[in-house]
Amino acid sequence: MSIETARRVLRIEIAAIEGLLARLDATFERAVDALLGCKARVVVTGMGKSGLIGRKIAATFSSTGTPALFLHPAEALHGDLGMLAPGDVVVAISYGGETAEIVALLATIKRLALPLVTLTGNVRATLAAASDVVLDTSVREEACSLNLAPTASTAAAMAMGDALAIALLERRGFSHDDFAALHPGGRLGKKLLRVRDLMHAGEEMPRVAPEAKIPDVIYEISRKGLGMTTVLDERGVLAGIITDGDLRRLMQRRGGATFDLAAAECWTREPATIGPEELASGALHLMEQRKITSVVVVEAEGRAVGVLHVHDLWTIELF
Repeated sequence: MSIETARRVLRIEIAAIEGLLARLDATFERAVDALLGCKARVVVTGMGKSGLIGRKIAATFSSTGTPALFLHPAEALHGDLGMLAPGDVVVAISYGGETAEIVALLATIKRLALPLVTLTGNVRATLAAASDVVLDTSVREEACSLNLAPTASTAAAMAMGDALAIALLERRGFSHDDFAALHPGGRLGKKLLRVRDLMHAGEEMPRVAPEAKIPDVIYEISRKGLGMTTVLDERGVLAGIITDGDLRRLMQRRGGATFDLAAAECWTREPATIGPEELASGALHLMEQRKITSVVVVEAEGRAVGVLHVHDLWTIELF
């Protein structure tokens, strides 16, 4: 019984969102243009369930490059109208289009000459008539068995808000770097970390010269604790690497008589490298593909600037 109810609810809400597709036209482009032209903040407002949807839409705008805030219309009438300022664009959400608290804001919105974009299920309502752009989010029925509780209508409004946010994201040319800057914490932030954020650089990067003797190589590998060392020429350009595995195999072949050898006689030439601006997830993919535990970070002309170890990726729970 409950499963059938769930299926019915989901079908109704899917139909509500699909219904938006048939109504998408130049009006949507006008809404995006109005939001893109915002000189200050996008101010989203709505009462009740529409207000909850409005908070989510404002948060999505802000996280994708469009500065936004939520204004509770009832609180606005008791002092918070000061949150509205010249240059703002207002997005109002009201399924019936007659929400008294929002209608009461119209005088201030008009006095400040703020563009008004409305998401509503009633394109002939007071709020729609006062708006610069009206997006029709009407639905045939609510998913509630009483056809009363806002369900399909709120799903449609949220989906339309997401469509606006992503259209704005693309029009702004919002990039991975922009997203990472706005999401420094949490799982999203970790997925967008760059190699430069995690690599061992400066004195932490193991390095020896090509002429360094094996005892010096062993000391550098042990001192830096990454199980390998880079071999750099006098310009800091990567010539090769030596791993502790390379040393073990070398000693087995020569019966331990290796201390007189130089790094250039036992290095691995052309090791795996990656740029400092690459995503950490890309470095992980490279290590898994090559079955290695570390990768050298190089800049232009092969100059080594760091080393990234797989343990560095484990510690941030990138998996």
